[in-house]
Amino acid sequence: MIPKLIVAIVLSAMVFMYPPTQGYAPAFLIIAIAVVFLIEGIQVVPQQNAWVVERLGKFNAILEPGLTFIVPFIDRVAYRHSLKEVPLDVPEQVCITKDNTQLAVDGILYYQVTDPRLASYGSANYVAAISQLAQTTLRSVIGKMELDKSFESREDINRHIVAELDEAGADHRRAREARADRQVRGRAPAGDQRRRR
Repeated sequence: MIPKLIVAIVLSAMVFMYPPTQGYAPAFLIIAIAVVFLIEGIQVVPQQNAWVVERLGKFNAILEPGLTFIVPFIDRVAYRHSLKEVPLDVPEQVCITKDNTQLAVDGILYYQVTDPRLASYGSANYVAAISQLAQTTLRSVIGKMELDKSFESREDINRHIVAELDEAGADHRRAREARADRQVRGRAPAGDQRRRR
């Protein structure tokens, strides 16, 4: 945005320096700045995307797909999330089964961002968190099985991993809702607050 404003000011100065157009320089500057603000304020969010907007450094809104407007200099698009399902390769790791046998396992996960705000502010790196939780759960599930059973029960292993990841996501949602609830209670008028003993 700043480079575009500089170009508008330089062009206005050039119009001012050319004698036949000196009277138009202020109007040209105002129009150029208005065009820059309009261009910077219009945002087109692609389908299957969600953009998180911060106003002066604090969460303000989530832009849905389509034509949207933000306030230049005050609002900024801080995070851009794809809402598509994304494959994530879980690297190979060695697990120890119940009968003390080492087994090398790997896998692939499919995840999808369903809450862009939580994906932006809930974890510093949600992709790494998903991968680490899946690896830990996989080691735990394999550790409870014998070698022969681990080959037969892929569906059980998958169910355990998906349930654990879903539970972790639900925990984050509950924590966020509790924080929002505390903030709402903190803003209640003085007459509405009840004393707790």
